Amino acid sequence: MLEQRIQQQFFEGADLQYQTAEGLARPITEAVNAVVSALTAGGKLLLCGAGSGAWLARHAATLLVGGLERERPPLAALAIAPEPRTIQALGLPGDLLLLVDPSAGDLDASIAAVRAAQGKDMTVVLLVGTSGAGLRETLAETDVLITVPHERASRVLEAQLLVLHALVDAVDVQLMGDQE
Repeated sequence: MLEQRIQQQFFEGADLQYQTAEGLARPITEAVNAVVSALTAGGKLLLCGAGSGAWLARHAATLLVGGLERERPPLAALAIAPEPRTIQALGLPGDLLLLVDPSAGDLDASIAAVRAAQGKDMTVVLLVGTSGAGLRETLAETDVLITVPHERASRVLEAQLLVLHALVDAVDVQLMGDQE
């Protein structure tokens, strides 16, 4: 009984990844383009997360600075707290804020972070679950929304980790060329 429950976790995660691969490819590509644009123009990336998305933001920042699967110069990325004052203090025009919010637990804080970044003329990339799709209204035309279409926080987190790995890999390819 327990083994079947454990197997079901893997099946659900794999199903979600398979079902969303095509639909997420375009917004991830848009996010990659925004990240590369910010970096090549001399900007930096500020990454933050709400709730359990905070560790994903820290992980992504670590990969952007240190590399994913290949050697390259470090990229200007910093994990920060998702607080407007931090964004106001560190953000500059041309920078990019990547906010990971798996469950929209504190929607007001996420909205405030987005607005703080927009007030500094920063591009925003939002990585959310279905419950965070309501943040779409706060985004500017040049901002990017990546929505993992699932209600369970554990599935959303798993998919968001894959999204971030795909994003970093694609940034590496855009900046360094394809290794193959």
